[in-house]
Amino acid sequence: MLSKSISFGIHGIDARIIEVEVDIIRGLPNFTIVGLPDSTIRESRERIRSAIENSGYEFPPKNFVVNLAPAGFKKQGATFDLPVAVSILHATGQAEIDPAAIPMVGELSLDGRVKPVRGVISMIIAIYRQGHRAVIVPFENRHEAAAIGDIEVYPVRSIGEALDALRGLARPFPGEGQCVAPAGGPDLADVRGQESAKRAIEIAAAGHHNILLYGSPGSGKTMLARRIPTILPQLSREQAIETTMIHSVGGQLNGGGLVTTPPFRSPHHTSSDVALTGGGTIPTVGEVSLAHNGVLFMDEFVEFKSNVIQSLRQPLEDHEITVSRIFGTFRFPADFMLVAASNPCRCGHLFDGEIPCVCTPHLVKAHFQKIAGPVLDRIDIEVLVGRVPPRDLFSPGSNESSAAVKNRVMEARERQAARFNGSATRFNSRMTQEEIREHCRLGADAEEILELAVKRACITARSFFKVLRTARTIADLAGSASIGKAHILEALSYKNLQKNYEV
Repeated sequence: MLSKSISFGIHGIDARIIEVEVDIIRGLPNFTIVGLPDSTIRESRERIRSAIENSGYEFPPKNFVVNLAPAGFKKQGATFDLPVAVSILHATGQAEIDPAAIPMVGELSLDGRVKPVRGVISMIIAIYRQGHRAVIVPFENRHEAAAIGDIEVYPVRSIGEALDALRGLARPFPGEGQCVAPAGGPDLADVRGQESAKRAIEIAAAGHHNILLYGSPGSGKTMLARRIPTILPQLSREQAIETTMIHSVGGQLNGGGLVTTPPFRSPHHTSSDVALTGGGTIPTVGEVSLAHNGVLFMDEFVEFKSNVIQSLRQPLEDHEITVSRIFGTFRFPADFMLVAASNPCRCGHLFDGEIPCVCTPHLVKAHFQKIAGPVLDRIDIEVLVGRVPPRDLFSPGSNESSAAVKNRVMEARERQAARFNGSATRFNSRMTQEEIREHCRLGADAEEILELAVKRACITARSFFKVLRTARTIADLAGSASIGKAHILEALSYKNLQKNYEV
């Protein structure tokens, strides 16, 4: 007897509908799975057999053939365990159900329990587009599955519960997708001193600008970077769904629902280029995609391997990663805010007014070249983080909180949203040259200063436009419709790395 059910396969961060066909044919007892399965799916034969028998059903000695259609699409993971098991029970006459009535997904343990899988929210979007309005998912994935809405979600813990859902004996999950949000967290009020650096990260957050923090060890670079998410606005629903899809495929949700806060990723400096950008035989997401709509913090920036740093060039320009393999081309979103932190030299005290630098000029030059180059040209703001005097560390005065800064950032982003209404651009840092010419008109004095700076500092064309984008954000924070002289001067002050090394 032929039995069919509906499941899903992950392709990048998207999902595809997969028909699971089970047939019993003549021949010696066997269990064959076809349709380009990976090793995890091939190993599922033993899991499914044990799960069925330990759930109180019979696994008869017959010749089973399982086909995962379409056959030309490479399938991976243990997501097909549950639909295969349910189809086998229907094919052997042990369950009077319609396996194709409700799409389902789930990994099986040997005792018949249904375990969570990755990419559920992508699967929900796929079946919604196909016209389905119900789904069976593992119990731990219930919040993620319910996040989209307009879909009846049947969370199950066992094969028996899945059969009850197909018989119409189960109730759908009533809850909405819960949010993944940190409780409490760091606050900018904890940071003593560093007013110029605080101003720089406020500008970076307001315009989604990439930023480099460099300075002496222990000056507060990491402390400042880890507080950037606290001044970023909540994600819109569209951003939250896209971010949740990426984190679900990457296995980062841990039973949660929509990710509504900007993600913060901080890979170790020993990470490989594949770990950072994504890849593999069947490509999956990397750190730059997990940081989509949020912050990618690269501490000890110069300690990353050169090929890892250079791999950032494409996502910083295109805001996505494209990986081509024999099984197809995979696109992963990667629109993140890069926050890099580095010591200015090997000993770390090059710009320290108290501790002398012991590095030779050759070592200082080599260190600068590791920071500089094509990636530095894609960083909008460079700020020197100096050592905080002891009197400031002991100062009892109150500092501005993250909430106060966040309000200004949100107001600046609202101005950007009104400016780019109807356009694909969302932030000043993403303005095209045509949009720069339209929205970054300068007065005579501001234009004269910028022209002089370009000649003296040998600013590249890419950096020239980045200065204008930064100046536009500074003007937005000030509530100014036009870019003035003060805005240009402040924006130019944040392109100071090369100048400081030449002093």
